[in-house]
Amino acid sequence: MEGSAVSFPIHEGGTARNPLYTALLETQELNVTATQNLNSKVDAYLAKAQPFAQPILTHLRELVHRGCPEVEETIKWSRPFFEYRGAILCNMSAFKEHCSFGFWGEEIAAVLREAKVLREDGMGSLGRITSVNDLPSDKLLLGWIRQAASFVDNGQYTSPIAARRKLVKPQKPALKTPAEFAAALQRNKKAAAVFASFSPSCKREYAEWIADAKRPETRDKRITTAVEWIAEGKQRNWKYQNC
Repeated sequence: MEGSAVSFPIHEGGTARNPLYTALLETQELNVTATQNLNSKVDAYLAKAQPFAQPILTHLRELVHRGCPEVEETIKWSRPFFEYRGAILCNMSAFKEHCSFGFWGEEIAAVLREAKVLREDGMGSLGRITSVNDLPSDKLLLGWIRQAASFVDNGQYTSPIAARRKLVKPQKPALKTPAEFAAALQRNKKAAAVFASFSPSCKREYAEWIADAKRPETRDKRITTAVEWIAEGKQRNWKYQNC
């Protein structure tokens, strides 16, 4: 239990521990990491990263495997991802001047948001990382990794992609046809019949185009043009439909 047993130390803040227990725990964690089937594509990604980024990515990679020994590595969207039981747990990226590390799952995002560490600027969950010193403590990161895995175990995991798909788009307000436009259509029976057959979206395009006119003369010109086009069976954007 000596020698390489603590070659990748986990900094536990100032927590006092029995040295023998600590050495045993770290030896077990190191053995787990060493026996993992690491993905050679992730190895290649790290090798191509900027020199400043390599220790950051290597450190994050080790922590992910220690926090979730069953994690599997893969490459998605040209960057390393870590999956656990079919769910994306987290990912990391290297850029020219910084790295990023992002947790996946709406539930762990809520935990990070409550801890006031979640960044909303698109730089992963932890913002721009230019050195290992920019990272939260290993103790915090390991805790979040384990908590993210527990959400998957408990069936509480919601991917951000699925969450976006569940968003309900607000309903558009009921269609209001400008009074002048409605009167012009009534004076042209053919145009009125064609307009009545249009889908709600087609009707809305004409109504909004006319309503958006800033000046009365512009509105009147658009009404005249709209009635002519509608009488010919043309939708508002008919010029682009066959492009």
